[in-house]
Amino acid sequence: MHKITGSIRIRKNNIRDYTIYASPLNTSLVRVLYLYVKLIEANFMGLVYADIELINGDDLALVRNKIKGEEEVRRIHVNMLVDTGSVYMCINESIQEQLKLPVLEQRKGQLANGHIVEYDVVGPLEVRFKNRRCSVNAMVLPGENEPLLGAIPLEDMDVLIHPHRQELIVNPEHPYFAQMKLK
Repeated sequence: MHKITGSIRIRKNNIRDYTIYASPLNTSLVRVLYLYVKLIEANFMGLVYADIELINGDDLALVRNKIKGEEEVRRIHVNMLVDTGSVYMCINESIQEQLKLPVLEQRKGQLANGHIVEYDVVGPLEVRFKNRRCSVNAMVLPGENEPLLGAIPLEDMDVLIHPHRQELIVNPEHPYFAQMKLK
């Protein structure tokens, strides 16, 4: 057995990608370490929920135009499943009704079980978490289905899942503001 010397640093770039810096370790060891990190993440990552504030975006526009008062804005706090496998923001019919979000279109989507379904898309919806915000449209899941915070709002707000604490956090590299990749 050979003794391997060098240093290694593993950096999580975003929700699913890692960069492994190694010097002077060989590339086969780097591949093994990468697979090890992915295996740990797959086996120990549980379900992550976050307290998210959802606000009717049309109401906010009326407040900006001084047509409506701030106290009249329809908003709700929801404990949402942070789902990095879901691209879109998904709410249920109850949330849509409480916020009075208008239907913009219908769109097809693929469920985790592979079935293709067609659901209403509503909006605009402002999503807030800690010092972050974004505006999105959302698919409406039937009944009281669990709302999902998907990859688009996660990336837009520059937030990520802390793997050890199993919670949603603002990106520690940009704690005071969201920073987007433009390339």
